[in-house]
Amino acid sequence: MSNVKIIADSTCDLSPELLETYDINIIPLMISMGDITKKDGIDVTTDEIYRWSDETGQTPKTAAPTIGDAVAFIEPFVKEGLDIIFFGISEAMSATCNVLRLAAQNLDYDRLFVVDSKNLSTGIGLQVIRAAEMAKKGHTAEEIIKDNEEIKDKIRASFVVDTLTFLHRGGRCSGLTTLLANTLKLKPEIVVVDGKMDVGKKYRGNIKSVLLKYVQDRKEQLLAADPQRVFITHSGCDESVIKEIKDFIEGLNRFKEILITRAGGVISSHCGPNTLGVLYISN
Repeated sequence: MSNVKIIADSTCDLSPELLETYDINIIPLMISMGDITKKDGIDVTTDEIYRWSDETGQTPKTAAPTIGDAVAFIEPFVKEGLDIIFFGISEAMSATCNVLRLAAQNLDYDRLFVVDSKNLSTGIGLQVIRAAEMAKKGHTAEEIIKDNEEIKDKIRASFVVDTLTFLHRGGRCSGLTTLLANTLKLKPEIVVVDGKMDVGKKYRGNIKSVLLKYVQDRKEQLLAADPQRVFITHSGCDESVIKEIKDFIEGLNRFKEILITRAGGVISSHCGPNTLGVLYISN
């Protein structure tokens, strides 16, 4: 039985099956739709978010968990006297990591280690699963954190958005850029660099051909990636597109695991439907 408990926030976009397999517990971020606030992944689905957004022309506001929720979340593990490692969404994007630090202070507990993933979505998920595997093998919290320091900057997280409307509504993208991109039918690649979102390549065309091109453009990097696993994470894409992308990656004969996950409420709120990314660790 490991003395290390791995926890994360809901933006890591791991499926219920993966959370169960690796014994990972999740604290939800908050999603405000007008004057109603809901918990990500518990009270609201991504499809409900899209519907509300289209009806109102607004994007939900997202926020860190409350201190009260964070205290209640870690308290059972504190009572067991476990070493707790929390992986949170990039501190450049959210106050979630700090809320967990404050929760540990409230409980006067000094064995909660907060890791700023400097990432989002399954860019966090890659770190979380790796840590959970090490915990199962009996590694100490310090060993797991040292390993994460070594691989954190090698996480490659990027995705292509079908429309900039959601990023714009959420204040993540200037109006002019949105107008131009949507008029020109541009589909930009968003890349996570040092914990922040940046624009990479700009694609043009229908979303299916764009997503295939985006993955094909990553062929050399994928062939040089850590072979353990790769994520295909999407915010509600056509099954046939996901299958083609999976087939392409399978054809590289590189990865032991190709994991497909659907992005949760927070990530989907900011990027909108038909977004897809391929996320992996570079060697």
